[in-house]
Amino acid sequence: MKNPIKPKAKLRRTLSVAPMMDWTDRHCRTVHRLLSPNTLLYTEMVTAPALIHGDAARLLRFDPFEQPVALQIGGSDPDQLATATRMGVDAGYAEVNLNVGCPSDRVQSGTFGAVLMKSPDLVADCVQAMIEAAGDVEVTVKCRIGVDDQVPADILPDFVDRVSERGVRSFAIHARMAWLKGLSPKENRDVPPLDYDLVHQIKVDNPDLEIVLNGGLRTLEEAKTHIDRGLDGAMIGRVAYHDPMAILGLAEEMLFGGISDVTAPDVVRAMVPYVDAHLADGGKLHQITRHMLGLFTGQPGARHWKRYLSENAHRAEANSQTMLEALDAVLSVQAQAVAVQ
Repeated sequence: MKNPIKPKAKLRRTLSVAPMMDWTDRHCRTVHRLLSPNTLLYTEMVTAPALIHGDAARLLRFDPFEQPVALQIGGSDPDQLATATRMGVDAGYAEVNLNVGCPSDRVQSGTFGAVLMKSPDLVADCVQAMIEAAGDVEVTVKCRIGVDDQVPADILPDFVDRVSERGVRSFAIHARMAWLKGLSPKENRDVPPLDYDLVHQIKVDNPDLEIVLNGGLRTLEEAKTHIDRGLDGAMIGRVAYHDPMAILGLAEEMLFGGISDVTAPDVVRAMVPYVDAHLADGGKLHQITRHMLGLFTGQPGARHWKRYLSENAHRAEANSQTMLEALDAVLSVQAQAVAVQ
């Protein structure tokens, strides 16, 4: 696919889209890349055992167009993580990230994710093994500020110290505790209070480390405020997914010093050859368009776009023309809105 803006060569973490299970697959990342060539994109988390013992070719599949894209791995066994890291590096990922932040029951039972905040020495062993396996590809960590009854101001600095001593230079910190008992994964994204100041203090105390803020950021203006205050970058999740034009559609100009005039209709049209190739490979339209439902958020015709795709993209005969028909419905509404003005 042809990218509307030429990306910079160096990997930058000024803005990244958070790894999100069931959301940030390769189809989602392709849509996001059309909007912002410089934003760092992440895979869904994949566990090291799944890569080693499962369908690695499918789990690691991505298109070079998605670059820069990082692989996020879950696990707690240093040897397994080293093997999985080598697989990710061989597949061509620009970064390998260790998940030390996911609070779901599944990751707790597997002793990885946020529960690892309780075992900083184990995390240190894991990242050392990953770094040794990664060669020139950087290994990073995504973590919480603490879990359960931990005191973040005490444990987070110690955690960062121990892990960075083994070679990690970049941390994406979700500025909330994870309460592993009593809250669902969804509640853990919203209920524990945010502590942005603690994340900023980590940067002040570790000026040589790259510190990226995650959690609760809803606009690029908020993200830029924290970057201007001293942090190295911002990681945005659900808002970037549900309203990509408001985040990724403005990122090049607001954060990367470029200019982007890519519109939502531009993205839809650019996705046509991608959709055609996916269908020719046996895929279904809705596997792609489910990640495009938010493209027109806040614009006239957004409801028509979502409704048309929701009603038609699952049909056996659905194809790229179906997507273009949904676009025509949007543009018709927008033309009527302009005519009324």
